[in-house]
Amino acid sequence: MGSDTRPILGISVGDPGGIGPEITVKALANESIYAVARPLAVADARVIEDAVRFTHSQLRINAIESVETARFQSGTIDVLDLKNMPLGQLKYKQVSAAQGRASFEYVAKVIELALQGKIDATVTGPINKAAIHAAGLNFAGHTEIYAHMTGTRDYAMMLAHGDFRVVHVSTHVSLRQACDLVKKDRIIRVIELTADALRRLGIEAPRIAVAALNPHCGEGGLFGHEDDQEIRPAVEAMAARGLSVEGPIPADTVFSKMKGGLYDAVVVMYHDQGHIAVKLVGFQFDPDTGQWKAMSGVNVTLGLPIIRTSVDHGTAFGKAGEGRANPQSMIEAIMLAARLARGSAAR
Repeated sequence: MGSDTRPILGISVGDPGGIGPEITVKALANESIYAVARPLAVADARVIEDAVRFTHSQLRINAIESVETARFQSGTIDVLDLKNMPLGQLKYKQVSAAQGRASFEYVAKVIELALQGKIDATVTGPINKAAIHAAGLNFAGHTEIYAHMTGTRDYAMMLAHGDFRVVHVSTHVSLRQACDLVKKDRIIRVIELTADALRRLGIEAPRIAVAALNPHCGEGGLFGHEDDQEIRPAVEAMAARGLSVEGPIPADTVFSKMKGGLYDAVVVMYHDQGHIAVKLVGFQFDPDTGQWKAMSGVNVTLGLPIIRTSVDHGTAFGKAGEGRANPQSMIEAIMLAARLARGSAAR
C-alpha cells in the first residue's frame, strides 16, 4: 500500500440485526475520516449492501477477501466479506443465534488482523449479548472477547466524550462486588493505564483525578474506610512517581472540575459512577419523540496489545433497519482509533 501513512482501521460492524451496519455506512460517508485513516468494514458484504439500500446512500461496495486488495477511497466502502449472514436469514430488531455468531466472527477477525499486524487499530460496532449467548458463546461482551483472544488479564475501560474522559476500576460486576474491588494495587494499575492512554493522545503531562468511592471521601471513616485505606495510598504512590494525580475527590464535584478543564481524565471506582457522567454530557433525549437526538461517546479498552475503540451504545433494535440511527458515536470511535494509532506509531 505504498507510502500511505494513514492507519488502517478494521471495523467490526456489530450485530447484523441492529444499527451497527447502518451507522458504519453513514460514518464511512464522511470524507474527513479518509483524510486521517484507511477504514475497512468487516462484515458480510450483503448486510452492508442492504444498509446502503435502506439509508439511500450513494456509496459503492468493494467486497474483498484480503486487506491488501482494499482501495481505501472515499465514496467506496471496502468490506472484508466473511459471507456469514445470508439476507434470507437477516432479522432486523430480533435476537438471533445466527446473527450473534456472525457478530462474534466479525470481532474475532479484526482482532486476528490486528494481532497479525495487518491493521493498525480496531473499532467495534454494537453486539447483542443475548444473541452471542444464543450462539453458544460464553462472553459477557466485547471486552471479554478481546481479553480472551489477546491473552490479556489486566485491562480497563475508558469512556470518552471529547476531552471528557473516565476510566473504570471495575465495570460489569454488582455494586456490592465493586466496593470490594476498590484496592490500592488495582487503582495504581488503572492510573498507569490512564496516563499511558492520555500520552498516546498527545497529552505529554496528563492531569488525572481519582474519584472517591464514598460520600465526602468517607468523612474520616464515618461513611467507609476505602477512600483512606485504598484510594489515597494509591494516589500518593503515583504522585511520588511524578505523575500529576489528585484524589480521592468527591464524585459529586470531580466531573464538573474535569468539564471545566482542570483534569484530562477521572479514574472512577465502578460502572455507573463513570457511565452516568459520560452519558449525561454525550446523550440527548427528545421527550417529544421518545428518541435519542444524540448518542455521542467512545469506549476504549486500555491495557490490550492492540487498539480497540467502540461506540458507546447498544444495538438499538427498536430502530434497526429503518435508516434513522445516529452515526455520531461511530464517527468519534473511528477518529479516536486513528488518533491512538498515530500516537502508538510515534512512540
